[in-house]
Amino acid sequence: MAKRILILGGARSGKSAYAEQRAADYDDVYCLVTAWAGDEEMQARIDKHKADRPATWHTVETGRALAKAIIQHDAVERCLLVDCMTLWLCQWLHDESGQPLPDASLHAAKTALDQAILGTQGTLILIANEIGLGVVPMGAITRRFVDEAGWLNQHLARLVDEVWLVTAGIPMRLK
Repeated sequence: MAKRILILGGARSGKSAYAEQRAADYDDVYCLVTAWAGDEEMQARIDKHKADRPATWHTVETGRALAKAIIQHDAVERCLLVDCMTLWLCQWLHDESGQPLPDASLHAAKTALDQAILGTQGTLILIANEIGLGVVPMGAITRRFVDEAGWLNQHLARLVDEVWLVTAGIPMRLK
């Protein structure tokens, strides 16, 4: 039976550790990672996350092609751990050079993602940053990012069976 879970939290809240704890209940785990290493510091973060996961887990770097990866790797007894939706969103807001992408691209990507999520047969754990707890940013680009991330999280919360918020390493069930 399909199970869809959204785990939200701020930076360094413990959301990835909690997601990995939930995924550890499965024998067959695929980590679908959306991050890209734009610099050495980000590469170090990616490497640390990968090193912290069990060696038996499979890692698939999806970039923008998350929906396709979910469909490709989904299986009844498998757990797909997506880390993270926020970085996936960033890739649909701007290209590699920082230029804004058309809204239609983001809309099409979200539609494909919805279909992939709703079609899962196994367990799907989505990780996303909850960034809407602070002040409204000054710049238009940052405001758009905060708005889109908030809307994406709300949308994902409606699609999934469980929603968790992790704060200071403590998971709290919201749905």
